[in-house]
Amino acid sequence: MTKEEIFATVKEIAAEELDIDEAKIVPDAKIKEDLEADSLDVFEIMNELEDKFDIELDVEDGAETINDVVELVAKQLAAKED
Repeated sequence: MTKEEIFATVKEIAAEELDIDEAKIVPDAKIKEDLEADSLDVFEIMNELEDKFDIELDVEDGAETINDVVELVAKQLAAKED
């Protein structure tokens, strides 16, 4: 799966969880500051991604931006394939 495909999924899930327009979700958007997500929102987004991709994500890995989340998912998917 490409990072573009992962980004599209992250964007869709984040928009749904945060009830915002997908256009606001860009790779360098800060999840808490720019998208106004609280800790519960971040937890919900991570849970949805774990379920969608059948992976484990550590919220404590410092995912501040949408791109950080994409990188985390990509890393976990790569590890899963090994």
